Parts: sequence; C-alpha cells; structure tokens
Amino acid sequence: MFDITLIAMGKLKEKFYISAAEEYKKRLGGYCKFTLLELPEARLPEEPSNTEILAGLEKEADLIFSKIPKGAWFCVFTPEGKELSSEKLAEKLKEVKLSGKSSACFLIGSSFGMASRVKEKADFRLSMSPMTFPHHLARIMVLEQLYRAEAIQAGSKYHK
Repeated sequence: MFDITLIAMGKLKEKFYISAAEEYKKRLGGYCKFTLLELPEARLPEEPSNTEILAGLEKEADLIFSKIPKGAWFCVFTPEGKELSSEKLAEKLKEVKLSGKSSACFLIGSSFGMASRVKEKADFRLSMSPMTFPHHLARIMVLEQLYRAEAIQAGSKYHK
C-alpha cells in the first residue's frame, strides 16, 4: 500500500477544523497508509524582524528534514509552485507511484512560509491558488485534495 505523509507546521485548535481533518484522514486510510505530522512552529516575537523570521524558518527546516520519510517523493505547497487541477494532481500521484516510489510526503509550511532550502529539496512545488488562505483551512483543503486524488485514481464517484 502506498504511504502518504502530510507534514503541517502548527496545531489545529478549532474543533471544526479538527473534525474535518479527522474525517479526511479516515477517508484517506481507505486508499493508502496516511500519516499526518503536526510540527511546532518556531517561537517568534510578536513583531519579528526579517532576521528572526529567517532564523525561525531555518530551525523549522531542520525539524522538517528529520521527518521526511526516507526515499519519499517530496512536495511542498508554496505560492510560487505550479497550479494543478484535481485531475492533474491525481495524475501526478499516479506517476509517482509508477516511478517505483512507495511513498509521498507533502509539506504545508508555517505562517511565514518555509526556508528556501526546503523548497530547493522538493521534488515538486505545488500552489493551491494565487489566493491566500489561513493555514488551518489550507490543511483541510490539502487533505480533501489528497483524498480526491486517491478517489480519482480508484475510479470512485466522489469526483464529479
């Protein structure tokens, strides 16, 4: 069974987001071995300087790199990434599976983004949209799209 890991910086706090995340995690479990890793964001002052932000992102990068499954295809969500339709995301995941990879790892960075070295290490950079979304909502959207991609590959009627 294919393994999918989603690394998300920060914890969900609102019950409705937690409930939605649990539902999609459960659904994904029918198609793959799914793991969600919540990692802590670097602690920064209320009004951080650019230097403090960059230092925080570097700390987060070390933690992120320690959690990416060995040999996994690695995809980061970033505004400068490529936009894909749901069908194209399903095709991309299918390509990864057919390439011989047994796992994929996706990353949603922190509210300040991610260190450039994390983006450079990625096998693929994916943009959700040119719009900006709250990170907690983005996580639910990513979970839904991963579920949809798996459902499309399986020929499910979920995707219309």
